[in-house]
Amino acid sequence: METICLPLAPSQRAKLVSAGYRTLDSFTSLSPCDLARGAKTAWDLLCEEKTMKRIVTFCEDLDVILGGGISRKEVTEVGGVPGIGKTQLGIQLAINVQIPVEFGGLGGKAIYIDTEGSFMVERVCQIAEACIEKLKDIPCSSERKVEECRTKLKVDDFLSNIFYFRACNYTEQIAVINSMDKFIEEHDKVKIIIVDSVTFHFRQDFEDLALRTRLLGGMAQKLMRLAEKYDTAVVLMNQVTTKMSGGSFQLVPALGESWSHACTNRVLLYWNGDNRFAYIDKSPSLRSASAPFSITTGGICNLEHYKRIKMT
Repeated sequence: METICLPLAPSQRAKLVSAGYRTLDSFTSLSPCDLARGAKTAWDLLCEEKTMKRIVTFCEDLDVILGGGISRKEVTEVGGVPGIGKTQLGIQLAINVQIPVEFGGLGGKAIYIDTEGSFMVERVCQIAEACIEKLKDIPCSSERKVEECRTKLKVDDFLSNIFYFRACNYTEQIAVINSMDKFIEEHDKVKIIIVDSVTFHFRQDFEDLALRTRLLGGMAQKLMRLAEKYDTAVVLMNQVTTKMSGGSFQLVPALGESWSHACTNRVLLYWNGDNRFAYIDKSPSLRSASAPFSITTGGICNLEHYKRIKMT
């Protein structure tokens, strides 16, 4: 049995996988002392959680239900219908992870794995320009550096810090993810990996569902290990499908029940009338809650009175 199938919390499974324990057989030769090595106290975990910086979305209501933003060392799945804004959120996070430390950000870099061909450089430029404008209103930790930081913020720099991979089939998608260890070690400050979408090729190319399940399980283990090992956030965009429940059809994230164990947090995006909402569907640390958000030319923001504009 693979570790990902064990009835444990997603964060615990991620730690086991990151430590190299991928199957039950990997535990058979270990003594209790071996398993206890590297243990942390609950106090250590609490302090780590409180001091960890998150990646903000620029929508205050959404950041609140996310506990301050997208968490690092965890896998977060974002699901929703076409046009709800999954790609827009992915691009926003790829920009916001680069907010300088002086402004409370991570000063990091992003990896964007595009499986659908929906990544638009023009859109990245728009969101980067809006981010620069927003940072002008954010207090800087060092007033002496505030003007220096703001004058150095350029759209070209934001683009240079997003590493883009185009995966045209599931083989390329798996190969890219398997190459991430070496890539991240060669490119420091990578703080987020975005896969948009994790679903596309696995819904199109497969007739052997057993093989698909095995490949998805291996990919999920790899992503969990990357998140834990490199202190990075992993964000997976997912499509939705219909499922019969209680005599009616419901929209649910694609790839089935087994895949639902692959993520630490699951966020569902949905329409309520003409407004977009995000719902925390699953998380070991966040309570279930909804928050409205909007998409404008400048990216993700608080809900205002905008007309409904469909964006992927």
